[in-house]
Amino acid sequence: QVQLVESGGGLVQAGGSLRLSCAGSGSISAFNTMGWSRQAPGKEREVVAVIASGGDTNYADSVKGRFTISRDNSKNLVYLQMNSLKPEDTAVYFCSIRCGVPPLLYWGQGTQVTVSS
Repeated sequence: QVQLVESGGGLVQAGGSLRLSCAGSGSISAFNTMGWSRQAPGKEREVVAVIASGGDTNYADSVKGRFTISRDNSKNLVYLQMNSLKPEDTAVYFCSIRCGVPPLLYWGQGTQVTVSS
């Protein structure tokens, strides 16, 4: 089993910054992909950013240039640095990890990010 615990959400004004953290524990294989997704009220969950264990990253167009995903493989930590936040970034942010053979996808419980205008 794999557990993910997010932290770092909160309320921030537009233009501000927040840093989300996610700690993974349990049976995490060395080769894995960690990521962040978000879900706003009434909308589907969308992938924000992902990072492979080798460091390759991918971002949603809506956050490119503003958000940065990073990880610490030795501690199974993944971070999301969010700058220049906009009200439309308001959502519950979920950490995820895909690992194992066959690969399974695990989710954290989510952390609320609210950006006021």
